[in-house]
Amino acid sequence: DTACKNRPLDLVFIVDSSRSVRPEEFEKVKIFLSEMIDTLDVGERTTRVAVMNYASTVKVEFPLRTYFDKASLKEAVSRIEPLSAGTMTGLAIQTAMDEVFTEEMGTRPATFNIPKVVIVVTDGRPQDQVQDVAASARTAGIEIYAVGVDRADMQSLRIMASEPLDEHVFYVETYGVIEKLTSKFRETFCAVNMCALGTHGCQQVCVSNGASYFCDCYEGYTLNPDKRTCSAVDMCAPGRHECDQICVSNNGSYVCDCYEGYTLNPDKKTCSAMGMCAPGRHDCAQVCLSNDGSYSCGCYEGYTLNPDKKTCSAADVCAPGRHNCEQVCVRDDLFYTCDCHQGYTLNPDRKTCSRAITHSLVTTEESCKCEAIVALQDSVTSRLEALSSK
Repeated sequence: DTACKNRPLDLVFIVDSSRSVRPEEFEKVKIFLSEMIDTLDVGERTTRVAVMNYASTVKVEFPLRTYFDKASLKEAVSRIEPLSAGTMTGLAIQTAMDEVFTEEMGTRPATFNIPKVVIVVTDGRPQDQVQDVAASARTAGIEIYAVGVDRADMQSLRIMASEPLDEHVFYVETYGVIEKLTSKFRETFCAVNMCALGTHGCQQVCVSNGASYFCDCYEGYTLNPDKRTCSAVDMCAPGRHECDQICVSNNGSYVCDCYEGYTLNPDKKTCSAMGMCAPGRHDCAQVCLSNDGSYSCGCYEGYTLNPDKKTCSAADVCAPGRHNCEQVCVRDDLFYTCDCHQGYTLNPDRKTCSRAITHSLVTTEESCKCEAIVALQDSVTSRLEALSSK
């Protein structure tokens, strides 16, 4: 029993309650329905059950959307009353297509691949054209089982049933023994759970599929061509992860990481730039310059960056273009002072130069001559002044 459950169905019973079916016989039909319900895996997501009652007219006792547990179904069945005259089997099947096998009434969408099944129970010959209606139902994907009792017309049963007929047409001599069909339907609807038997051979996941099964894999794995074993998928393939910068595959899963100079945020997906110039995070000899998650090295004034882009050397401050001395630059380690060429003197601005003032050396003889000339000039001037006064 643990390895056998009926596959999910949308199952509709169509039962004949015409005048030929005596009240005690109809009670036997209701017992048959209740026992059938007991064998089914009833539920909203498993097998849904509806019951239709027909004679000259058709009555939907309850649709597929009404009851999803066995107790409620059996209670509803116990309240069904026979209708009376007539055997309008074709009308009953047509009503099932129009009013029961609809999503509004509880039939699941075609994308669910839930089989639609009808079981017709009758003891007579249809009084309407059942052949075309049954053919339309089968074309619409409805599987029809025909159960004949006592005086039922076998030809009519075969006309309405699905192929293969020997699996869809049943007959019992009286309503008193109709219950023995329960085991036949149980076998018919039983889906052996191959996954429960332990012989499936699936490496990770076994999925029961009616009387068969197929293998599947856990998230992050993909099924190998042998349809049994699984391999870890590349979770870091484009479009499969949510990492901002770096995805690291990890046995069918993944973790996120960041480029150098970035740190992983608390969401474990995105990254933020971090201070690469923090002490101990760089190898610059003098100056570290942060640059959007990276860094570069620089030097203090008077130094120049070496080819290794890390260390610095003192610069020649007296190199052309590096000083503002007008004439002479005198280097003093990292600094400089200005000077002037011979014959020039440094101006107060300590940068420019001016020509120096020079004095000639005068001999004693030349000095005496100068004094005599001055004395003569003074004498001549005095005489001119005297004459002028006369």
